[in-house]
Amino acid sequence: MNRIKDVLEQKGIKQKWLAEQLGKSYNMVNSYAQNRRQPSLEDLYRIAEILSVEVKELLIERKAH
Repeated sequence: MNRIKDVLEQKGIKQKWLAEQLGKSYNMVNSYAQNRRQPSLEDLYRIAEILSVEVKELLIERKAH
């Protein structure tokens, strides 16, 4: 699970703009934002760099049982 959608909303950035910056289709970025797909580790780092956030800010922490 990721928080890409939350971070985009906090920063007032559109998915279409992120898609252009990443060189990915809008549909691909939208599927990341909706958690239908997860970005590769490489893409996750690129997204974090583009959004000027730490990678961990894009991830939902899982609680240990």
